[in-house]
Amino acid sequence: MTSITLKGQAAIVTGSSSGIGKAIALALGKAGADVLVNYHGHAEEGEQVAEDIRAMGVKSIAIKADVSKENDVNEMFDQALKTFGRIDIVVSNSGIQKDSPLVDMTLDQWNQVINVNLTGAFLCARRAAQEFRRQGIDTSISKAAGKLIFMSSVHEVIPWGGHCNYAASKGGMMLFMKSISQELAPHKIRVNSIGPGAIQTSINKEVWTDNESKEKLLELIPYGRIGLPEDVGKVAVWLASDEADYVNGTTIFVDGGMTLYPEFADNG
Repeated sequence: MTSITLKGQAAIVTGSSSGIGKAIALALGKAGADVLVNYHGHAEEGEQVAEDIRAMGVKSIAIKADVSKENDVNEMFDQALKTFGRIDIVVSNSGIQKDSPLVDMTLDQWNQVINVNLTGAFLCARRAAQEFRRQGIDTSISKAAGKLIFMSSVHEVIPWGGHCNYAASKGGMMLFMKSISQELAPHKIRVNSIGPGAIQTSINKEVWTDNESKEKLLELIPYGRIGLPEDVGKVAVWLASDEADYVNGTTIFVDGGMTLYPEFADNG
């Protein structure tokens, strides 16, 4: 594979002040793309990511937006267009968990997760598709009119008791992604998802820093290690590039084999 360059392209990465989103934003910047860093509640972290990307020699701004709110999403896209002049890559990464057993789950816990994880994906995808269709294809920078990447999860296919709102949001995202991919492909707009497994971020720090918890988790990962945010960032760059021009409407799992149902490795 040739060295990937996204030079001349502009990207929006939602939820990119930390964790997987941050790694994706940095990876896109390193590949030459201008990047809008989106945050919701961590302005200082978001500004730092944007500063780190600018140090790579490309443009970057940090914008506060709640992806579950239509006006916030539209204003974020407007800022990207004002700053970069175009939008070529949108990574819908923002996601939250509000865990609870079904019988104790409140309607608010359900709605918060669905609103951010699924409705947020819809709002970003709709505006992205509008802009991609308006811009059309500039073959000097990409074979596609635009690239839309959703951050799904292994739990779009693996049930997860105690997290039904989260699993429902990712399962819904899977069919949403496939449906709009079918719809947008004739316009040369590529739509795909990345499905991370266990990734080493601050959210699950108590798991990978505790030896007993870590060993229990590793039983679910045939490859024998917990993923790093950078593992996901590299896949996002590839999906955004012409190297993946014939990849459309699919989820790429970055999970060390977690979706292989390792409990059945010894004949169940």
